[in-house]
Amino acid sequence: QVQLVESGGGSVQVGGSLRLSCAASGYIYNNYCMAWFRQAPGKEREAVATIGTRDIPSYAESVKGRFTISRDNAKNTAYLQMNSLKPEDAAMFYCAAGRGTFPDGSCSLDRRTYDYWGQGTQVTVSV
Repeated sequence: QVQLVESGGGSVQVGGSLRLSCAASGYIYNNYCMAWFRQAPGKEREAVATIGTRDIPSYAESVKGRFTISRDNAKNTAYLQMNSLKPEDAAMFYCAAGRGTFPDGSCSLDRRTYDYWGQGTQVTVSV
């Protein structure tokens, strides 16, 4: 059974930092792109960052320079380090796994290429 388990959400002030974690089953972790998406109330779910099995990251423009996605192969876990958080970053964050790998090893930001999803973890950013 595929499981993606997120943790690390919470409440932080503007300018603060949080690190999200996503633990995945071994098969998924070793063969799939890992990604973080977010969804704010009344908005569509959008990609935040992805990372492939060769550790090549991709980011949404809105988070470049502030967020960093990474993988820990020993723990089958993907992370999203979020710095300089803004009020518009507040959302439910979802971990996802999919097979949308490009020839260069980077991964798609298109949510339609992601097959497995976690339950989500809430991020709140207060002024």
